Amino acid sequence: MGYPTDPIQLGRHPGWPATLGRLRVPGGLVGLRPVRLRDGGAWSAIRSRDEDHLAPWEPFAAGSWAQRNTPAEWPARWYGLRRLGRSGLGLPFAITVGGRFAGQVMVGNVVRDPLWSAYVGYWLDSRLTRGGVTTAAVALVVDHCFGPVGLHRLEATVRPENEASRRVLDKLGFREEGLFRRYLNVEGGWRDHLCYALTVEDLDVGAVYRLIREGRATRR
Repeated sequence: MGYPTDPIQLGRHPGWPATLGRLRVPGGLVGLRPVRLRDGGAWSAIRSRDEDHLAPWEPFAAGSWAQRNTPAEWPARWYGLRRLGRSGLGLPFAITVGGRFAGQVMVGNVVRDPLWSAYVGYWLDSRLTRGGVTTAAVALVVDHCFGPVGLHRLEATVRPENEASRRVLDKLGFREEGLFRRYLNVEGGWRDHLCYALTVEDLDVGAVYRLIREGRATRR
């Protein structure tokens, strides 16, 4: 795979902003698009309701969960995410199901020459779990990162107890590489996290085609 070498392009993503998809899975029609300022209401409604579903896996931040997830918090978050996208340091995507905001996939800590790597993180509305939505969303991101964005390696860290997230990574061919001791402050303590990784060489076909071949998704 060729990597972008034009100096003009090194300060920004060749693949952001972008709209990706769509894939049909049991949970619905999945797509990805850049986060929008008007996503604030849906973002707040889902996260306020889903504290029990999301809080055990997310890093510590100041303030209560309710305070951090009000609609008023979204504009600053959105501005920061957009700035990362425009600077080439991240790819902040909204997950949509049937065209509606349902969660997020974030590709962050993008490092170019010599590593050409990044991490991927994600969360989804609890009402849409177990329908293949997250797996489809991450597959779309993997193919985008290894294609237009020109990356070579993607990493994901997950608590050993987070079986749902680990299943997503397993389905897409991510390999478990080791354990990071006391990696992130989650739920009042520094928690161990497993490191998963995927490189271009690990995929004989694209991540999306892999799901289609296995009967987990169809293109729409």
